[in-house]
Amino acid sequence: MGKMSTRLFVVLALAVAAIFSLVGCGGEKQAPPAAQAQPVEINVSAAVSLKDALAEIQKNYQAKNPNVKLAYNLGASGALQKQIEQGAPADIFISAAPKQMNELEEKNLVNKATRKNLVENKLVVVVPKESKLNITKYEDLTQDGVKKLALGETATVPAGQYAQQVLQKLGLWDAIKDRVVFTKDVRTVLAYTETGNVEAGIVYKTDAIFSDKVKVAAVAPEGSHQPIVYPVAVTTGTKQQKAAEAFVEYLFSAESKTVFEKHGFTMGK
Repeated sequence: MGKMSTRLFVVLALAVAAIFSLVGCGGEKQAPPAAQAQPVEINVSAAVSLKDALAEIQKNYQAKNPNVKLAYNLGASGALQKQIEQGAPADIFISAAPKQMNELEEKNLVNKATRKNLVENKLVVVVPKESKLNITKYEDLTQDGVKKLALGETATVPAGQYAQQVLQKLGLWDAIKDRVVFTKDVRTVLAYTETGNVEAGIVYKTDAIFSDKVKVAAVAPEGSHQPIVYPVAVTTGTKQQKAAEAFVEYLFSAESKTVFEKHGFTMGK
């Protein structure tokens, strides 16, 4: 065998050996990696009074469901309702009153079958922590020392609507209405009261108990306003139906119940 033939034989032999080596190593097909769950973003439009509780629930839920991103749009329920009506992205709506949910349901913008009452709240008068005013009941808001009273805008803010109901039920509205400072949402009422821009404000119990700059002066009498109920529903425009329904179900779990109650809510009936 000539030198050229010998070299060719060696090269071919090495090539064949390499091929068999590769086949041997890859004789068993490697299993493809497990399919990763597709990332999902759920847009939740919710009453701003739920802000602190929902932030904690978000942390808990995303720890268990890392592929799910919860994007909150917090504000006055009436303003959120208008946004949904105008086509803003929303998979879930949580209102601070049935009125806004009812109107969306009438327009077929929320899925009636998914609607439930999530939590309930109470309405209270708050004053700055250092206030010297003697306010123990709603009737005391008529005293001369209360020059400004903050309320949520009654056209869009359920807390403002409830407050007006109480003041009208107790026959106080006409005496107080000229002192009222209307705000865009209930958290702004709280901020005005914390900073002393007003002598008093009417907010939810859940807003008041987590502020160290105000004190609760009075609680609305039973039957003086419609029950403060927060309904939740999946919107009909959602593109994440299953994921949205799964999160709504989690809101009623024992873990979420503990969070809501820690923040001063009671679970809906």
